[in-house]
Amino acid sequence: MKKLSLFLICFLQFVVFYGQGDTNQMDEEGKRHGLWRKYYNNNRVRYTGTFEHGKEVGVFKYYSASNSDYPIIVKEFEASSDLAKVSFYTPQGVLESRGMMKGKLREGKWLFYHPDGKSIMSEENYVNGKLEGDYKTFYLSGEPTEITTYKNGLLHGNYKKYSIKGFLYQDFNYANGKLNGMAVFYSRKTGDLIKKGPFKDDLRVGTWENYVDGELVSTEQPALKPDQNRDQN
Repeated sequence: MKKLSLFLICFLQFVVFYGQGDTNQMDEEGKRHGLWRKYYNNNRVRYTGTFEHGKEVGVFKYYSASNSDYPIIVKEFEASSDLAKVSFYTPQGVLESRGMMKGKLREGKWLFYHPDGKSIMSEENYVNGKLEGDYKTFYLSGEPTEITTYKNGLLHGNYKKYSIKGFLYQDFNYANGKLNGMAVFYSRKTGDLIKKGPFKDDLRVGTWENYVDGELVSTEQPALKPDQNRDQN
């Protein structure tokens, strides 16, 4: 039995290394060229893909060390571009996300999926790896969860959040990642107005109004912190 196990190990190593005869080659300048195939220490395939004088071209497939049945990352390169189409999968082959990448940074529109691999969970936009522009998330039904915008990786602009019943229950405004401007709260269950008032740099300021059944019932003015009092003097 031990001899058989030793034979199988040697055979696998022979297949791996001998099979690299036309793979993993270098050009005259020492750059990777042609088909490349790399392996983990357990002899499972790590990735396969083709280089053209050191640059990735065509389709590259990356696998996990524990499962070689499905690639967990698929990248599609073009010789004339620094961008690549990239798709991420679970080890079981279910699509998780897809979009463009420049090196290790996301670029342009990205789609993220619910665990079914078909229903869109979020639509995001990137510039140099940072969120920029429209950002939307969705329930499994396809109805929106959040709708907002980003600037240089920070929340910037109007932000709306919806309940699973479809009611808008948060309507905020952001500037450079902080709450600024009017904020309005509604009931998740009915959509009725509950409270509204202004923010400044994540702090409640000014006059806030409280509502019951759509009617104004009280107002309040948030207490200012000592440093806020100094700012207003």
